Amino acid sequence: MAQPYSARSRAIEPFHVMALLARANELQAAGHDVIHLEIGEPDFTTAEPIIQAGQAALAAGKTRYTAARGIPELREAIAGFYAQRYGVDIDPRRILVTPGGSGALLLASALLVDPGKHWLLADPGYPCNRHFLRLIEGAAQLVPVGPDVRYQLTPDLVNRHWDHDSVGALVASPANPTGTILSREELAGLSKAIKGHNGHLVVDEIYHGLTYGTDAASVLEVDDDAFVLNSFSKYFGMTGWRLGWLVAPLAAVGELEKLAQNLYISAPSMAQYAALACFEPATIEIFEQRRAEFALRRDFLLPALRELGFGIAVEPQGAFYLYADISAFGGDAFAFCQHFLETEHVAFTPGLDFGRHQAGHHVRFAYTQSLPRLQEAVERIERGLRSWQG
Repeated sequence: MAQPYSARSRAIEPFHVMALLARANELQAAGHDVIHLEIGEPDFTTAEPIIQAGQAALAAGKTRYTAARGIPELREAIAGFYAQRYGVDIDPRRILVTPGGSGALLLASALLVDPGKHWLLADPGYPCNRHFLRLIEGAAQLVPVGPDVRYQLTPDLVNRHWDHDSVGALVASPANPTGTILSREELAGLSKAIKGHNGHLVVDEIYHGLTYGTDAASVLEVDDDAFVLNSFSKYFGMTGWRLGWLVAPLAAVGELEKLAQNLYISAPSMAQYAALACFEPATIEIFEQRRAEFALRRDFLLPALRELGFGIAVEPQGAFYLYADISAFGGDAFAFCQHFLETEHVAFTPGLDFGRHQAGHHVRFAYTQSLPRLQEAVERIERGLRSWQG
């Protein structure tokens, strides 16, 4: 009899939403009109200038391995983006281009976390963060957070939950699933608290650019020693190209490059050359038009769901999610999501995917559909609530 699979593999939980997505796809294949509000992927296709740059790279034979840190032109372009958008001077040598934001998280966790050690993470939060830590035999210390702290870690929470196995904290701004942002002052406070414990601050800035009525500060404006995860998937709309980056202190780059060489050799070469087009003014204009569209969607869906009785205590300032309390309707989140998928063909995500703190009483809506589709979804949800409660 074969040996059982590894304990680490068994400990990593599947996405609960994937079972719902599989069922949604079955319903769609059977001819039903399913409105997908469950997946965190922009509905816009990759912007045309990026596609053209990718096609040109393929035609020019840019299909070979690159340096593990990424092509110099792209690292320089990313550094220029930080100078233009945040007013910070980042040495391009500090930037590693990675296979998606996941590649950046893998590098940072492998570098900073020994077996048995942990990072503090907000609960609720993006599930892959804790799963990556388990993969490298570290752990996530989940800190329950709620609307009173806008679902974010605070210096007080860091100080209260830090223990002898803590080596850092990972925060997200804007956050998934809540869409909340950490201000420059809040980032500075977290940096001070974590440095007081000789720990590392890691900040997920993957949803930067997708903010509404405000701009998100980069932690690099207040802490040059922080590690920053970012991605071309969300604001830049390159989900399937699998491209991201990590900004690290210069002293860490040698170790990170060694890890990158061994873990994945390099990020996709064609995607790197295509991504150079992201920073052209005409392409940025496309992204900004899309940001405005997301703002319109949020400004419709947020009050509409509140009017139906969903509890959304904190207005999200970024990303494209609404994290809603369903306590007023009773029941558990997974059954709630199943009901709306089966009866009204609207798919959204149970809070169980984002942690443990009151997860069974929350769901996440992704406003990654057009405004008319969101309007249709609200009508269906209103009808579905009557059958759920009836």
